[in-house]
Amino acid sequence: MGDEFRMTLGEGNTPLIRSKHIGKELGLENLYFKLEITNPSGSYKDRFAASAVSNILAQGGRMCLATSSGNTGAALAAYSAMAGIKCFLTVVDGAPAGKLQQMRVYGSEVLMVRDFGKDAAVTEQIMDVLSSLAQSQGTAVQISAFCYSPLGMAGVQTIAYEIAESLGSEADHVFTPAGGGGLMLALMKGFKEWMVSNPDYRPPIVNCVQPSGNNTIAGAIREGAEATASVGRSETTISGLQVPNVLDGDEILRMGNKIVTGAYLVNDSSVYDCQRELAVKEGIFCEPASAVSLAGLKTALAEGTIKSNDTIVCLITGHGFKDPNSAKQIASHSASEYFGETDALSDYIQAQVQTIK
Repeated sequence: MGDEFRMTLGEGNTPLIRSKHIGKELGLENLYFKLEITNPSGSYKDRFAASAVSNILAQGGRMCLATSSGNTGAALAAYSAMAGIKCFLTVVDGAPAGKLQQMRVYGSEVLMVRDFGKDAAVTEQIMDVLSSLAQSQGTAVQISAFCYSPLGMAGVQTIAYEIAESLGSEADHVFTPAGGGGLMLALMKGFKEWMVSNPDYRPPIVNCVQPSGNNTIAGAIREGAEATASVGRSETTISGLQVPNVLDGDEILRMGNKIVTGAYLVNDSSVYDCQRELAVKEGIFCEPASAVSLAGLKTALAEGTIKSNDTIVCLITGHGFKDPNSAKQIASHSASEYFGETDALSDYIQAQVQTIK
């Protein structure tokens, strides 16, 4: 691909931050957070979009047609704007307002379809329609899954390269949120490729964490199944992980003999709790889907599969501003809930302010 086709807004090379408080509370010596929220549009999907849009241009495409639960759409809208091509997005039913607004800010056309992303049958029908439309326009539907967009997803593999470069073989576990499984598969492929270039490298265990209301992959890994299965209808409220259809799950199972995997199911309430914890204890403001990784780590600790001296990375995949409703819930909780009684201090400060006036 020529340089004239390469689109970049400075994605990648995101910080790997050691936990200041949560790790100690959990009895962990080496807990890290990989902050994908620092990417240009606020999520790891910028890695996908940079690669996907660059390849659209290289292949002579003049439009971007995609589906999204939010972050993919925002990222593709941003990179399409940079590339000077039109972006058309079909988004899942109930996508957060913050993400929809962000897509439109970049100038994309956005259509939300009832039950798309919630009901497996509806989702499959919409995908058939979009695939036919894309074929008629000489392009492909951009979806952040290897089974649809392998060229775009190759960009996501760079997360694994960065973890390997930063921690080497010291990393024991990576916890990743999973919907359709594209991110997890990208990590597995990335670590596998790193091993080819670095024969002495020992990859971490890649842990799939899914909401229990969208158990398409994690349960299959835990049970040692040979194939994943759709859930018919997604019941989780965690935006971005409502993917009832099987996408990259089966390839994850096939790759399990090359990269060791783990799997955990978490309930939605624990995810929202972790989202609040990350904000008030670590200064990390993320969307609920990001907090799924920490919820999975806590489940793993409860099951006894993590040692206190393990080196652990939790992926923080998307910024909190993308989901204003969950942010509103966090803001409604008082500081005393986390730091003890603060009423006396608050009264004192207010009294002092009155004397200044």
